[in-house]
Amino acid sequence: MTTTNFIQFDTDDLDAAKGNGLISTIDRDLDIHVVPFDSSNDKAPTHRVYAKSPRGYDIEVGGIWKKTSEAKKPYYTLSIKRLGFNANLGRYPGQDDPTLQAIIEWDPRD
Repeated sequence: MTTTNFIQFDTDDLDAAKGNGLISTIDRDLDIHVVPFDSSNDKAPTHRVYAKSPRGYDIEVGGIWKKTSEAKKPYYTLSIKRLGFNANLGRYPGQDDPTLQAIIEWDPRD
């Protein structure tokens, strides 16, 4: 079995971690690379998401934001606006590696 829709971070401190991953949909496979982004703007993403252009150039395609749930617990969302792709990050069922985050797609709200 091949794992799809994930980011493998290099440390369990996700705020400061870099990572590589894969987003697979019915019409594309997108290898991604995420890097921390530092900003004084509290609405800025915690990470920038990059993919390769058809000619192999790194291009910024989206971001990851840290949010707080109603239960006051932190969680992360990923968005690639041009593709209309939105997702939460979380653990795969049955795995306990905090550096491996599943990308759990959801539909945007209108």
